[in-house]
Amino acid sequence: MRVLLSVPISVSGKNASGQEFQEDTRTLVVNAHGALISLAATVVAGQTIQIFNKATDQSLACRVVYVSSPQAGRMQMGIEFEKVSPSFWQIDFPPEDWIAPEN
Repeated sequence: MRVLLSVPISVSGKNASGQEFQEDTRTLVVNAHGALISLAATVVAGQTIQIFNKATDQSLACRVVYVSSPQAGRMQMGIEFEKVSPSFWQIDFPPEDWIAPEN
């Protein structure tokens, strides 16, 4: 289950050129397995980055699983936790079989 949630994070690792980077950003969407984020740094699918959740002072290694085309100097990317960490975002996700009630 994906949840629209803006969490302040810091992302670090190596960019596509192999240079170290550190960038402050926010999540766009989160789930129990990772997030969708936006970065100015150029990264490639398959590489490992580190994310730091500023709200909880927790850090996790993540794998970049999706990278969009750049828009306005930033790229959206999907990241996946290397270790299962459903509590990293500090929210309770609805169960997989949850159905929204109709009005």
